[in-house]
Amino acid sequence: MSPEAVMDIGQEALLLAAKLCAPVLITALVVGFTVSLLQSITQVQEMTISFVPKLIAVGIALLVCGNWMIAEIVAFTHDLFARIPTLLSGG
Repeated sequence: MSPEAVMDIGQEALLLAAKLCAPVLITALVVGFTVSLLQSITQVQEMTISFVPKLIAVGIALLVCGNWMIAEIVAFTHDLFARIPTLLSGG
């Protein structure tokens, strides 16, 4: 297996990981920012208040995007298995 093939697979894996993490991380970021904004407006400075809304929002994001995430992972895995003969032969 050539170093270029390894780098290509690694790059694709990192890109896929970023695509799969984005919906959950962006949801947590938006909800966390909104709760923090509301806390600063109301001057309630309790650190644990933002945990429950973030947990619920991330759960909803996983329910909404879960099928797409699994489909992406399965497609990537199928692509890797399809590449095995060409990687082993060196071509």
